[in-house]
Amino acid sequence: MDLRNIAIIAHVDHGKTTLVDGLLKQSGAFRDNQQVAERAMDSNDLERERGITILAKATSVEWNGTRINIVDTPGHADFGGEVERILSMIDGVCVLVDASEGPLPQTKFVVGKALRLGLRPIVVINKIDRPDQRADEVHNEIFDLFAALDATDEQLDFPTLFASAKQGWASETPDQPTDTLAPLFDLIVRHVTAPSVEVDGPFRMLATTLEADPFVGRILTGRIESGSVKVNQQLKALSRDGKVLQQARVTKVLAFRGLERAAIDQAHAGDIVAIAGFSEPTVADTLVDMYVSEPIESQPIDPPTLAMTFGINDSPLAGQEGDKVTSRMIWDRLSREAEGNVALQIGQTDDKTVFQVAGRGELQLGVLIETMRREGFELSIGRPQVVLRDNPETGVSEEPIEEIVIDVDDDFTGSVVDKLAKRKGDLQEMRPSGGGKTRMVFHVPSRGMIGYHNEFMTDTRGTGVMNRLFHGYAPWRGTIPGRRTGTMISGEQGAAVAYALWNLEDRGALFVDPGDKVYKGMIIGEHNKGGDLDVNPLKAKQLTNFRAAGKDDAVQLTTPIRMTLEKAMTYIADDELVEVTPEKIRLRKRWLDPHERKKRARQANAA
Repeated sequence: MDLRNIAIIAHVDHGKTTLVDGLLKQSGAFRDNQQVAERAMDSNDLERERGITILAKATSVEWNGTRINIVDTPGHADFGGEVERILSMIDGVCVLVDASEGPLPQTKFVVGKALRLGLRPIVVINKIDRPDQRADEVHNEIFDLFAALDATDEQLDFPTLFASAKQGWASETPDQPTDTLAPLFDLIVRHVTAPSVEVDGPFRMLATTLEADPFVGRILTGRIESGSVKVNQQLKALSRDGKVLQQARVTKVLAFRGLERAAIDQAHAGDIVAIAGFSEPTVADTLVDMYVSEPIESQPIDPPTLAMTFGINDSPLAGQEGDKVTSRMIWDRLSREAEGNVALQIGQTDDKTVFQVAGRGELQLGVLIETMRREGFELSIGRPQVVLRDNPETGVSEEPIEEIVIDVDDDFTGSVVDKLAKRKGDLQEMRPSGGGKTRMVFHVPSRGMIGYHNEFMTDTRGTGVMNRLFHGYAPWRGTIPGRRTGTMISGEQGAAVAYALWNLEDRGALFVDPGDKVYKGMIIGEHNKGGDLDVNPLKAKQLTNFRAAGKDDAVQLTTPIRMTLEKAMTYIADDELVEVTPEKIRLRKRWLDPHERKKRARQANAA
């Protein structure tokens, strides 16, 4: 069968997964009476909850005798490790852009990589049915983006369609809606080239994604570059440097048919398939016939920019809410994650119960922590730290810099510029974006962005939109002021009492409700002033012969601040930890004993 392999590239929430839904339905991949969930490609619970694509996934549709393999790629730069590998097994890209928002940083991130590989893009301007759509301006912005990314003349001569993925139609002009996605199907078949592969050569396939199946073991997915493979065939796996990792027999060959993976007897060059039977090879390794010795060259992976410590939960409440609490269990789980996620690096520290995990950003690490807590793990998480590198030419230590694109109402531009200037940010561009809004582009050190998002949402009254993208490395820009407020720390262990919390409200905002478990060294609120304050949240009202026990019982408390995982990770200081369990997110001091904290503080000041 004639083949086309294509990836769909889009920014978060520009309608990529909804478009794939429409392509699957209109190609006849589903039965008429089949029940299909909305956003069918978002199979992961976290993907559905957050409305983002985290894992790259493949599907296929048939259109007029041509099989189109479609890869749904993550739109967030934190999951760019997935994207870089996926681009090696496709022959074309469909760039999906919101008709109102235009091309945003994560679009730029993936498109830049696709253009460097020589892929010819198709542009689909989506959500054309929005009342605030500005399709013609967005079309020009996309051209300018491609030109800025050094696209060739052939790549700049891209075909464009206007679509509403939600309504299931695509058209060559924005003012003539149709009732079908057929123009997009036809354009893919016409514009994307068939896979350039050796049909009669020896079998060669680069593994681009990896997953573990409890029944068939490790499953490696990729595009067959040459030859064919069948069940029970003897193959070997080569590392990037050509070293033989393992010889094994193929136990299953799985092809993508709609949303299902179907077992087939034989697969041929150009098709995207999953192979089971190996236990050693991982992503970027090559599966080949027994007499082949050269591996397929794989894409280099961008280095991690942010690191955090993952340790055992050693608080007084450890082991009460989760069932995976030992350092060995945590290390085994992190090892499995790093095996399939090449953008993640894990390592040991001097403390055998604490491990360092480095990744692309707060979102990627936050998703990993959230997944682990849902699996029953208890963890202590340290403050994110940037990963520095030594410049290979000058030997000077450099830090990662991010490009920040911000859309805010004109009234809030002053506070945004002021805050980012204090965080060592440089304003690169500032222009009106219509509707009383201003678009600003900054280059800011990654460490300056830790904890800024919540401040940004407060400053812009929740109306601002901020997008981040790794830009490059630059020399260290100096000290950035940290959190200006102190914390209220519990000096007792037990259940928090409403009367005590009511008396503490004057000192600052609280993080706990009456009845919540607290312990010595746990952070229960934010202190209005700069220093930390030890308090007693268990203090009950004293009964005297002048007061009745029931008098003034109806204490009215302000609703406490709810700490989400991402918020807690960016809130804590260097001497604090986030305690993560399946049921709770708590903040605590690294050293629970107040005397130990004072001693450590004196040592730090002396140093």
